[in-house]
Amino acid sequence: MKKAHWLLLLPAGAIIILDQLSKIWATRIVRTYETIPLISGILDLVHVRNRGMAFGMLNRVGNEWQSYVLIAATLVAIAIIVFWFSRLENGSHGAVIGLSLVLGGAIGNLIDRVRFREVIDFLDFHIGHYHWPAFNLADSAITVGTLWLAVHLLFFSQTRSESRRRSKEYKD
Repeated sequence: MKKAHWLLLLPAGAIIILDQLSKIWATRIVRTYETIPLISGILDLVHVRNRGMAFGMLNRVGNEWQSYVLIAATLVAIAIIVFWFSRLENGSHGAVIGLSLVLGGAIGNLIDRVRFREVIDFLDFHIGHYHWPAFNLADSAITVGTLWLAVHLLFFSQTRSESRRRSKEYKD
């Protein structure tokens, strides 16, 4: 196997399964727009639907075209992730893990968009009256994967490239 495909597929698959199971669980426990405190004053279990994008942007009723645009945008993002993976060098495990988390999160939310034309969110983090927009496990995976990729690209990919260049110069 040229690349660690399992490193892309295994975490992505786990994220998809956990995301969908957690959404089923949350929708069975919490009625739409209900709130159940988990950690008083910090974290609540909620049940909201997001027809828009990240952080509830463009979350409006009646824009049927919007769900199709978001589905298409997600499919393009998935294609870019797969293309990026195909272009990575062997041993780029850090980048592959980040891509896998983003891929799993994107597919998890895509399943909701295709099934319901909206995404189920159920975690509400807040401090007092200051709320972070409600989110789900797929959103968390996308965020962590993006940060993981950023750290990897900023701090580790150049080091490996310089090591290869120095190694090649040493051999010559």
